[in-house]
Amino acid sequence: MKRVTILILSRGLYSTVTGPLEVFQFAGVWWNHLTGQKTHPQFQVVTASIDGKLVTGAGGLAIMPQFSIEQITTTDLILVSSGGAHLDSLIEHNSQAIAWLQQWHRQGATIAGICTGVCLLAEAGLLDGKEATTHWGMAEEFRARYPNVDLRPDRLVVDAGSVLCAGGVNAALDLSLYLVEKYCGREIATQCAKSLLIETSRTSQAGFAVLALNKRHSDKAIMEAQDWIERNYPQNFTMEELASSYSMSLRSFMRRFKAATGGTPLAYLHQVRVSAAKSALETGVDQVEAISNRVGYEDVAFFRALFRRYTGITPKAYRVKFGTRATR
Repeated sequence: MKRVTILILSRGLYSTVTGPLEVFQFAGVWWNHLTGQKTHPQFQVVTASIDGKLVTGAGGLAIMPQFSIEQITTTDLILVSSGGAHLDSLIEHNSQAIAWLQQWHRQGATIAGICTGVCLLAEAGLLDGKEATTHWGMAEEFRARYPNVDLRPDRLVVDAGSVLCAGGVNAALDLSLYLVEKYCGREIATQCAKSLLIETSRTSQAGFAVLALNKRHSDKAIMEAQDWIERNYPQNFTMEELASSYSMSLRSFMRRFKAATGGTPLAYLHQVRVSAAKSALETGVDQVEAISNRVGYEDVAFFRALFRRYTGITPKAYRVKFGTRATR
């Protein structure tokens, strides 16, 4: 059996503890029990905290771990739970785990992080030069803190070999099932998912995300240009015209926009338009063609392709998933 250690971080969301714990404990067990077969547990799971004492998470939920990190003498996989939304506090209160994760990684253990727990993997240097993911809402801050990590915030699960990451809170289940399949095969993972009623077709968190419109910079002219785009996105205008209105050449405008926001003004315009389209699909009943025209795209096929690029799903699928009952 594979030995799994779930590291419980203080102030976190504890579905990222209990969800994986149940997936690993019931792999080879619950399906077999329900179908009258002999059970074959696949994992031995233990929980640990920094000091082995009671840990309190979001909403006041407290969990008593079985061990402190120093009491863990053998493990094949360490799963780091979510640690809340405040990264400075997360790192400060769990700094002792960084060297511990590095040590176990050197010894050959697989290290996986969930949501903001991924930050401890990054702090330990385990993600440098590797692909990773975290909750879409933390992507901008994560990139600023860890520029050597190839962050893919649209992904639910990223497997970089000896380190793995999961996006938001419920992605803990996606990661756990992925690991069950990696270690035990697809059949056992599918049986585990069916017995626990877990959806297995999710691959992207893009549809859940609010598109990041970066305004954390000090370039006043670019900030004004961003505000203008957000107010006038349905209009037809060229980037040359926009640059000229701020007394810049197109080349200078593009360079400053990229330096300030990390992206191009055209990409920014697309993001604003897609955000407006998402809102229309969530709350209205207009046809996709009408929404495409309203946000600034006459070519509906182009709009559909662009929408899928930014959200991971088609406009129609987005409405089914996120629309109100009256819009579906």
